[in-house]
Amino acid sequence: MSNVPSDLKYAKSHEWVRVSGDSATVGITDHAQHELTDIVFVELPVVGRKVKAGEACAVVESVKTASDIYSPVSGEITAVNPAVVDNPALVNTAPDTDGWFYQIKLSDASEVNALLSPQDYQKQIGG
Repeated sequence: MSNVPSDLKYAKSHEWVRVSGDSATVGITDHAQHELTDIVFVELPVVGRKVKAGEACAVVESVKTASDIYSPVSGEITAVNPAVVDNPALVNTAPDTDGWFYQIKLSDASEVNALLSPQDYQKQIGG
């Protein structure tokens, strides 16, 4: 069974969001990394890019497939995690901690309310 931390909000497209004030950290869920299998490459958005909720803004490649990563919320990218570029396996080993993708300054904090709760995400993935 996938780990679904209770302090996160979730997108139906399997990204997670950890909100802190008017910013959020984004990554992919434990379930998503299990489905992708061994991640070998991560392409992150550039700092300063403005994204809309639902927009593809990053890419992961695994031994099985390549997959777009969508922004669960709208805003401006303020930081990226170079550790996952240098060591993509971090996304497999620590998807909801050290394997985060980027941080974003929220342009509309109310979008977070439209995301799935941990319980609803667990139901979506069949847990």
